Amino acid sequence: MSRRPTRRRSTTLLGRDARTRRRLTSLYAALATVGIALGIGLVVALLLFFGPGPPSHHGASSTTVVLRPGAGVQEIGADLKRAGVIGSDTLFILGAEVSGAAHKLKAGEYAFASRASLSSVMTAIAEGRVVHHFITVPEGVTSEFVMETLMRADFLTGVAPAPPEGSVLPETYEALRGDDRSTVLRRMMDARDKLLAGLWAHRRADLPYKSPEDAVILASVVEKETARPDERPRIAAVFLNRLKAGMPLQSDPTVIYGLTGGKPLGHGLTHSELESRTPYNTYWIAGLPPTPIGNPGRASLAAALDPPRTDELYFVANGTGGHSFSSTLAQHDQNVAVWRAIEAKRDCEAAAAATGKPAKC
Repeated sequence: MSRRPTRRRSTTLLGRDARTRRRLTSLYAALATVGIALGIGLVVALLLFFGPGPPSHHGASSTTVVLRPGAGVQEIGADLKRAGVIGSDTLFILGAEVSGAAHKLKAGEYAFASRASLSSVMTAIAEGRVVHHFITVPEGVTSEFVMETLMRADFLTGVAPAPPEGSVLPETYEALRGDDRSTVLRRMMDARDKLLAGLWAHRRADLPYKSPEDAVILASVVEKETARPDERPRIAAVFLNRLKAGMPLQSDPTVIYGLTGGKPLGHGLTHSELESRTPYNTYWIAGLPPTPIGNPGRASLAAALDPPRTDELYFVANGTGGHSFSSTLAQHDQNVAVWRAIEAKRDCEAAAAATGKPAKC
């Protein structure tokens, strides 16, 4: 019997095995190539995702972007790419979808540091780390000034009604872009109402106020009389002592408010201005002026509602930023004479400086 056919079958099988091995080797090589490419792509993507992003335009330290309410992940990615915050909106969208942040992105105003990573940008938006703006109302300013401050804040919207004088608590308030001006103003007024209610509940028992608003009026006068917090309780006590004695308050700031609505005069009060018959001239009217002359701060409100018990009826500037206090008119006249001498010396020195000539002051 011949075995030649068997040898042919063996040769055929060997050829098939070789071809199979070549195919497997090619497949493995292709898979390895794909794997290496995917690995490199993944490394590049991770570097782009977690590495430094583009620099801000024109060398700025940060870039501000406003994301509108209702914007989807694709629009947000496009806005960020357009602003130069990220280099790839596709990678941002992919990262947001894979991480689950796509459904957590929040609208608002954001400030991204130059070269912020795409990862940090996405996290900031997902966590709502929006820009916080601050509005400062200084102590003693008028409600007109408060309105001007709100209107200058271009990150706010809407128009607020003018608040009554003395109804705002001077402080620094936080606001977000898009907040309504009337809402921010209401917060300022609510803060004053809350503080005033607490101070009124614990006020000194013998104060001659008919209502909490009377305390606000006096506090506004105290606020304008001194910039020193330590003097406010003492000045409040002087005014209250004068009210109890039936004496006029004789406060210069009330006269100025009656003339200008609280705007600076630009000069010292003249005799004719002191003689002006406005409802706010406390040299002529009895008791308190009809309204506050500004918005008093916490210290002045507290001073008006819990002043020390003194017998002092007068005070005058002492040339050092503070005041000299006295209980009698004779003492007060002496203190006024000292102050007048200080004023005269200052005027003399100013005149000499203006002319460049030596003067004996």
